[in-house]
Amino acid sequence: MTKTSFQYHRHTSYDRHKMTGHYLDWQNQLVVYKDYPGIDPILLPPDLDPPEVKISYLLKEMETSSMAYEMDVEKLSLILRLTYSITAKTPYSGGDLYYRSAASAGALYPTEIYVATDGVNGLKDGLHHFTLHRHGLSTIRSQDLSHYIVRVTKTPDHRTPILTFFLTAILFRSAWKYRDRSYRYHLLDTGHVAENLILAMKAFQLRFNLSYDFDDGKVNHLLGLDEGKEIALAVAHIFGADVISNLREEDVDRLPEDIRNASRVAENETDYPVIKEIHEASSEISSKRKSESSMIHKLGVWPNSWEKTLPPDTWPEVLTYPDAVFNRRSRRNFVKQAMPRDYIMALLDALCFTEKTGYHQTISIGFLVRQIEDLASGFYLMDTELKSMGLVAPGSFVERMAHICLDQAWLRNAAIHFLFLTNLDVIDGTWGARGYRYAMMTAGRLGERLYITATAMGLGCCGIGAFYDPEAVELLGLNNTSRLLYLVAVGPVKTTIGLK
Repeated sequence: MTKTSFQYHRHTSYDRHKMTGHYLDWQNQLVVYKDYPGIDPILLPPDLDPPEVKISYLLKEMETSSMAYEMDVEKLSLILRLTYSITAKTPYSGGDLYYRSAASAGALYPTEIYVATDGVNGLKDGLHHFTLHRHGLSTIRSQDLSHYIVRVTKTPDHRTPILTFFLTAILFRSAWKYRDRSYRYHLLDTGHVAENLILAMKAFQLRFNLSYDFDDGKVNHLLGLDEGKEIALAVAHIFGADVISNLREEDVDRLPEDIRNASRVAENETDYPVIKEIHEASSEISSKRKSESSMIHKLGVWPNSWEKTLPPDTWPEVLTYPDAVFNRRSRRNFVKQAMPRDYIMALLDALCFTEKTGYHQTISIGFLVRQIEDLASGFYLMDTELKSMGLVAPGSFVERMAHICLDQAWLRNAAIHFLFLTNLDVIDGTWGARGYRYAMMTAGRLGERLYITATAMGLGCCGIGAFYDPEAVELLGLNNTSRLLYLVAVGPVKTTIGLK
């Protein structure tokens, strides 16, 4: 049985000498969009103008001026468009492949979005599935759900949300390719979408709350999910003015089987018991939300000295935040060109902003420098609270890490590799198996933040979740219980805009 994050991560580790052949079942094609037979989506207003702000503005400490006492369907349409939308297409052997605004391992896009509305002008109260490919909402419950949502999602102070966003993962979408390891990508990809959602809410200066802590079974029941095929992973609220003083212990009806069956995405779906085991093990929420010390102290490596990361007065942005979202791609045609120091300092500054949820304590951030002006090559750790960086070891780590990342040669040309690290024993001991969700989704959030920031600055960016795990530990000199969770490569590419 897989009951801890350490057990799951070790079980799904790639070992260069133990890899087995794996062929994709192209005859068993996936359904890439979720639809509900017999339910026509309410089409959301198209072609609205998003807020023209810069990502550097959104990532600063800022006041949230609105409690969303007034929310309308136009603003909701823009939030969803900025969060998760189709941005490009490319031909492939089976037809056209459509890319989305959030990054996804293998472009498999397991994440789905559901929206509960309570007092949104232009929409009836209820629960809706975001039908992405038609930019609409498919209504699956038409009723007041406020008491149920406040209770099962544990909203602060029983405050009533005017909007609640539920992020789920359809398991077989990623498991079709990545098998047991796919739970990692379910979490990373959900983090990608969550970060886009948060940026969209910040763009409208809305007061919001992001949570990975809720009653799994009751939320899945609310959404009408077949829990063997689709699972809820994150919840975000935009609050209205009301507070529920007398919370009712009410339930909601079980949705019909055709609603639950909509989670199926292929004619023949393989079950991977280890995914269900780790997800069920992580269903318990620990009462302990914070670690006694930062994760940076638990990795087994430490710099000899620290220096402040000093961001430039003006970030070198060439695209606005909305344009960066809609132009985001996994661009990896890196060129061996030195990246100016201002760019790396802006990227590091982008990683320092965190909401005070405690989730950020589950990971630490490092980076490998290949070619940055006025910065020695080597392995660095970053202290996001003190906004400092420290050189752990000098040397050519980028080239060796490319070898560890399944010998993907293009990684050798990236100017920098960002590393999201954790100690799995600390995770299990502090938060239990649920802490694995916290760590992986936080890594996904920060990875997406790098994608958007790099795109805004005209740089290439590509995330990597596939590597030979033991070799990464050895290269970085981590202790036996620490692991690399996610790597994001950034640097100038052949189509870099505005880089001087």
